[in-house]
Amino acid sequence: MKIKNIAFVGIPVTDIKRAREFYEGVLGLEKSGEFMEGKWVEYNAGKDTLAIADIGDQWKPSDQGISVALEMEDFDTAIAELKRANVHFDAEPFETPVCHMAVVQDPDGNKVIIHKLKS
Repeated sequence: MKIKNIAFVGIPVTDIKRAREFYEGVLGLEKSGEFMEGKWVEYNAGKDTLAIADIGDQWKPSDQGISVALEMEDFDTAIAELKRANVHFDAEPFETPVCHMAVVQDPDGNKVIIHKLKS
């Protein structure tokens, strides 16, 4: 078996309208597809796909579940915008030897990593 690439990252949500306000309004993602009568929404993030979905009890959000790391053009500006939007920070901005990161939560508590590789 050989994996070619990641097809998409999927994030379960409980309120698709509220989730779209976060992913589109706060994070600025643009919708690339909408399926299952609007219960599944996809966004292009560079060459990758991020999906949010409210498909019922078989897939529920968790603050300990899957996460996605979003690479930012300008880390400091992204952090400032998230703070202005009163987004909950699970981990305030910090630095590693290779990157800058912070962990925020969407309205369902799913963790979203705000990321910027160092030059």
